[in-house]
Amino acid sequence: MSKNFEFLKSLENISEETFRELQDASKFKKIAAGTQIVKLGDVTTKIYMLVSGSIRCYISTESGKEFNKSFYLPVSFVGSLTALLKRKPSTLVFEALTDCKMYELDYYHLMKLCDEKPNLKSLYTKILESLFVKYERRLVEMISLNATDRYLELLKQNPNIEDSISQYHIASYLGITPVQLSRIRKKISSS
Repeated sequence: MSKNFEFLKSLENISEETFRELQDASKFKKIAAGTQIVKLGDVTTKIYMLVSGSIRCYISTESGKEFNKSFYLPVSFVGSLTALLKRKPSTLVFEALTDCKMYELDYYHLMKLCDEKPNLKSLYTKILESLFVKYERRLVEMISLNATDRYLELLKQNPNIEDSISQYHIASYLGITPVQLSRIRKKISSS
């Protein structure tokens, strides 16, 4: 059995047949670093399962300043869910920070499969639940933790994040400047 099947099966008990249907409906892609898989204003129809590499999701102000909302490391599900659900232009950009390998799937085709396969619908629900838990945890961290504690929590959740994501992007994600992050890292390493 493939690692991808084992991963999905760890979330929900899907059959090999259901996995094959998902595999047949998806397209394996290699994406170069710097590629935007969802651009600002895209009315997207695709979702992705990231199996290698790293992706950031960010918003950009009118002045061009970027704020990282989230990072995606393997294995994770990537897509502008609000844009998909509302069939509206995305207000977020999803960009590969490194070369990535992923599976691309048409979201609306997936919804059709979910209607036909109860265990696939249950898998989809589990994925949404896990995304909601991550989002809620991030929201609580942003409003209740100081920058040092947010950084330490990020390292706890993703011990190798600094191997694949630049300090500049990590600082933006934490809501601080790269200089502030450098000071935090120096303070932590000296204590």
